[in-house]
Amino acid sequence: MDKQPLNEKNFDKARKSYQTKPPILMNCLKAFIIGGLICVFGELLTQMYIHWFDFSEKNATNPMVATLILLAALATGFGVYDKLGQFAGAGSAVPVTGFANSITSAALEHKSEGYVLGVATNLFKLAGSVIVFGVVAAYVLGIIRYAWKLIF
Repeated sequence: MDKQPLNEKNFDKARKSYQTKPPILMNCLKAFIIGGLICVFGELLTQMYIHWFDFSEKNATNPMVATLILLAALATGFGVYDKLGQFAGAGSAVPVTGFANSITSAALEHKSEGYVLGVATNLFKLAGSVIVFGVVAAYVLGIIRYAWKLIF
């Protein structure tokens, strides 16, 4: 093989020849199916709360979300959700179950440091930015909506 000087262009060319290409279409399909199944399960829970416990359609969503969070936290504790995340990728991370997984996994990771200095201080390490962004975005959109109603 011809020895070429190693510069950025040659290095990038050599790197690409050894790098495996990710199966993007298959990853998207798995994420779509698993994320959809999580949402279908949430809808089944909603219908269960409506028919068995006589909730209204509006009020049945709160216990459904709480149930999904509880089940995702338990699955994270037993190590099942990590395997699901490896298989489904974003399909398991985007629903509320991914949020529960991020909080639970951070708590479990720092459990050995104690409940106050370990669990409590690191609980929202991953999910804290999501909460802050959600609160700030809701505040800004609320101000915009209020101003819109005043003007028009």
